[in-house]
Amino acid sequence: QKNMGPSGLCVVIVRDDLVGKARATTPSVLDYAQMAASDSMLNTPPTFGIYLLGQILEWIAELGGLTAMADRNRAKAAALYGAIDGSDYYSNPVAPNARSWMNVPFLIADPALDKTFVAEAAAAGLANLAGHRSVGGMRASIYNAMPIEGVQALIDFMADFEKRNG
Repeated sequence: QKNMGPSGLCVVIVRDDLVGKARATTPSVLDYAQMAASDSMLNTPPTFGIYLLGQILEWIAELGGLTAMADRNRAKAAALYGAIDGSDYYSNPVAPNARSWMNVPFLIADPALDKTFVAEAAAAGLANLAGHRSVGGMRASIYNAMPIEGVQALIDFMADFEKRNG
């Protein structure tokens, strides 16, 4: 989801020996034997999502494939976590061994400034940084399409915000 195309697109790769082992109560859209027998066309396929998936897979191949993409994502996450962990103003509530490469939550020392941070970030061209409504704080989503320059722009903004508000 989100790294391979629009939300809602689902790619399933199933070993041949697992096809046909669904329970009798399994809905047809989840029965891989029925999907395989109909060439994945039980319903009208999400053609736009499939088109986007093809574009994204070509782009990943042009960048060097999955290994290169993993290296790129690891570097982006390391830079952002490094900025957060190296700051006394920002913190990350997630244990280092459980951190995501894609969604980086962080907290500001003064939660009263959360809305100010989000508003100023948006004015600076850094969008959708508000944390999940159940958790609060901030959340930077740095999916495949986010370039390292975008992550660096966030890091620079965070440093400036800290200087002005810390």
